[in-house]
Amino acid sequence: MLPSLTTAEEKLLLRYADPEAAAVGSNVSAAALSALLDNAEFHGILPIMLRKLRESGDAHLPSGGVREKLEDLRDKATIATGQSMLLQYHGDRIMKAMAAQGIAARIVKGPVFARKLYRHVSDRPFTDIDILVDPADLPRANTVIASCGFELSSDEAESYQLQEFKWLEKENSSLLVELHGDLVHDTGMRRRLSLGFRELGIIDADATDTPAALLTIAIVHAAGGHKFHRLQLCVDVLQGVRALQSAESETRLLDAARMTGIELELAIVLNVTGRLFGEPHALELAGRIKPDLSIRLAKKLITTNTLLRVNSREKIGSRLRRDAFRWIQRLAKARAIPGKV
Repeated sequence: MLPSLTTAEEKLLLRYADPEAAAVGSNVSAAALSALLDNAEFHGILPIMLRKLRESGDAHLPSGGVREKLEDLRDKATIATGQSMLLQYHGDRIMKAMAAQGIAARIVKGPVFARKLYRHVSDRPFTDIDILVDPADLPRANTVIASCGFELSSDEAESYQLQEFKWLEKENSSLLVELHGDLVHDTGMRRRLSLGFRELGIIDADATDTPAALLTIAIVHAAGGHKFHRLQLCVDVLQGVRALQSAESETRLLDAARMTGIELELAIVLNVTGRLFGEPHALELAGRIKPDLSIRLAKKLITTNTLLRVNSREKIGSRLRRDAFRWIQRLAKARAIPGKV
């Protein structure tokens, strides 16, 4: 369980989490800073906080052992950055092997978010490489990954059902590559929403990794895969919203939501992200989705406290709310969309 934060400290955590917010002053007690660091580490936004603390300088940091803790966390962050670089190397190697076999594939999430959505790439480390292919290409793609020195660590039959294969490097089991046929793995939800290689190609049109496609992936990642279990998911969404620089990109995002069936997820993730970070653009985009019963219920469940207190004394309440949201996702009716893929 994480150390409890006061309301003021939660606001401070969110300022640390926002990559574009100004560096935060360190006029807090040693106990408060230690608690903030623990929460930031759990929520996946520690690299951003460490950068801002470094930009502010260590001279004004409180004493009481927190400086030693900070140095230890900085050392771990350096190792994590090296791990991300090593993962990127293997990801690139696998992608070249895929191309040599004529398999259309794309890397999604972590390294792409870091490069495309974050001004400081080190703000967004990643712990695996996610590769997306057309479901028909899964058998051949698995063969390619195996030939690159990885071994399957998930049950093959279950992996086909989930459209997700987990591969570990034979010489270094900390290196994980996940192969996806669809970024929605919950079979109960996939009857309503789907995001695969083909859908992303339609969203991107003649480009690759457009803002609309990246934000669509971030929405599905936050609400379809991980049930809002840490703030980093909403920071990706926040950065994705900021990348929408034109009315055309906004229209493409809303069209993508209708095509993939994620209008419920889009409305909820943008709403809670906008409220967490005071981002009016996110709230405005969320408001463009006409709320049905499922959206109205979900908004009552997924609140700022649901995310901020996911591993606090209120974690049982947060878990129940997030589990209830998952059931809403599974039971929600697909909207009638002409020509939906």
